[in-house]
Amino acid sequence: MTGTATDAPAARPASPASRLPSLTGLRWVAALLVFGFHVATMGIIAEPGHKAVVDWAFALGLSGVQFFFILSGFVLVWSARPSDTRRAFWRRRVAKIWPSHVVLWVAALAVAAWFADPVDRVVAVENLFLLQAWDPRPGHFYSINTVSWSLSCEFFFYLCLPLALPFIRRARPWALWAVVVAVPLLILALWPAQSLVPEESRWWFTQVFPPVRSLEFWMGVAAAELMRRGRWRGPSLPVASLVFVATWVLAAQWVRAELWAALLSVAYILVIAAAADADVRGRRSPWRSRPMVWLGEVSFAFYLVHVLVMISVLRFTGDWGVGFPGWWGLAVVLGFLLVNLALAALLHRFVETPMMRLLTPRRTARPTPRGGDDGGTDPGASGPPPGKRGDAVPRPRPADHPAAYVDSR
Repeated sequence: MTGTATDAPAARPASPASRLPSLTGLRWVAALLVFGFHVATMGIIAEPGHKAVVDWAFALGLSGVQFFFILSGFVLVWSARPSDTRRAFWRRRVAKIWPSHVVLWVAALAVAAWFADPVDRVVAVENLFLLQAWDPRPGHFYSINTVSWSLSCEFFFYLCLPLALPFIRRARPWALWAVVVAVPLLILALWPAQSLVPEESRWWFTQVFPPVRSLEFWMGVAAAELMRRGRWRGPSLPVASLVFVATWVLAAQWVRAELWAALLSVAYILVIAAAADADVRGRRSPWRSRPMVWLGEVSFAFYLVHVLVMISVLRFTGDWGVGFPGWWGLAVVLGFLLVNLALAALLHRFVETPMMRLLTPRRTARPTPRGGDDGGTDPGASGPPPGKRGDAVPRPRPADHPAAYVDSR
């Protein structure tokens, strides 16, 4: 039954099914949460009733970045290939993120010049090379294209992962489970620990500082390694989705803000692992439809453009900080959603994709495993899924795991 826990080990999909399409689709959900959060904080909607609904629905929307961090760790470990080199991995990650970032960096400076906004050269250089998250000074970590602070964190994660991966592969299952369990507790511990940091730097320390934000990344890493070995135990996708919705509603309504990140980290890892397991087993998932996968593919570009576009348009029209009355507020939000999506599609099509092809080294084909070693079916392909629902699926050997990196966003 789909509503039961996923007690059987996750099966290895046939190549190239290491591309988990449901996780790609879920990336769009995370990007939409961040978009909604910024819509609420910008005060675009003035009508009190509409504003109250949007504020409540997206109160926790900034945690969409937390979802991206957890997902990044999960996908990169799930898809890691043993023959890869550190240099090749780092080159692929730079090719994925930096060209689009540079385009938005230039665009943000052009907007600043248009409005005659002063730009500190140190801030601009820090931002260009994605070092801003290490600088606790106000106006530095949120700078130029402000959302790029999370890319600064991601670069730190990418630097660390190839160095840590050999130890992760050798880690005992109990140690991996310890990481999954410890991360929410460590996130909780940040709130009393922030008293050790100067007051003006506490937001930076808990929300931006790369080593602190890496906790979520390592949670995804540990969960992916457990699933790769067939040791993950978690609910099915329908149950995990209900847990997430319940957690979101309860947290937004009754839970103190200090507890949100810890609670949502649990909900997010359950949904991510359950969606991956659904893809591996060929079970139903609403997140791997063709529209959702496309939205997920452009979600990184959408994330990069959305704040700069909305602030620039509102400043240009003189509506910054004013809010639109009645139904105009919702109409403007819908317009921003569509415009940002169109610009994201262009950025993905003409910058992100060609630069990945240009800068990423070609991969050599590997032979397909013979006989019973090929223990699964591509969820996107025709044919029966790898086992009936609820049936145990053969546990994969680590060496059987398909070797291919996929984009973490």
